[in-house]
Amino acid sequence: MAVQALEHVTIRCAQRQRTRDFYVEILGLSEGKRPDFPFRGHWLYLGGVPVIHLVEAADSGGAWGREIVLPGPDQATGALDHVAFQGDDFEAMRARLTEAGLTFRERIVPGGALKQLFVPDPEGVLVEINFKND
Repeated sequence: MAVQALEHVTIRCAQRQRTRDFYVEILGLSEGKRPDFPFRGHWLYLGGVPVIHLVEAADSGGAWGREIVLPGPDQATGALDHVAFQGDDFEAMRARLTEAGLTFRERIVPGGALKQLFVPDPEGVLVEINFKND
């Protein structure tokens, strides 16, 4: 028995609404149905799947279903480097990031099969967006 798929990534947010707006308005995810948890948050969907969960950093313990001390928003929870998405229009996304005043970098993967954009979200999570380089 092995895992079948990556379901979601959860980001603890000090700037929950700003982070939600980044994923919805810049990246194009949509906010959707979320269970009535006892802590604030958003579920952001891609292709009908809630792939990004945002939770309010100030709300303690609820995400774990029991009262425990969670690391603060300034403390690391591991060695996660970035989250990657597949994009469909490199030039349009680059223009959207520029118009939003966001700092980003771009790269062509060695061998030339992919173009990439890298942009940090408001919480500092690095987001990679990959585009086929036809």
